[in-house]
Amino acid sequence: MAALTMTVPTAAGTTVTPNTPTASDTISATQLGTQGCNVRIQTTGTSSNVSFSDSGATPSGNPGTVTPVAMGATAVKIVYVSPAQVNLATGNVTITSTAQAGMTYEVYPA
Repeated sequence: MAALTMTVPTAAGTTVTPNTPTASDTISATQLGTQGCNVRIQTTGTSSNVSFSDSGATPSGNPGTVTPVAMGATAVKIVYVSPAQVNLATGNVTITSTAQAGMTYEVYPA
């Protein structure tokens, strides 16, 4: 499990260093703050399903069902991550993916 690095834009410009994903990555509640963040996902040759944890639960306390973001073999998508998705037990939002070859994440404040 790897903690993703957030790129914070500045008026002078900021160099973006994409995150290389592992099978399970995290974004901390501290990084999300009160506004959340945007995660840009890019694939270059391998399709993948990317899932973002959701702290929501069913009325009986079971974890909510997470719908994965389907990434084609050569695709770019951006996903908003809300502070409400933070698992209070871990303090993180967990991102999992079915394949990581040729995929990168970029994390930006919302």
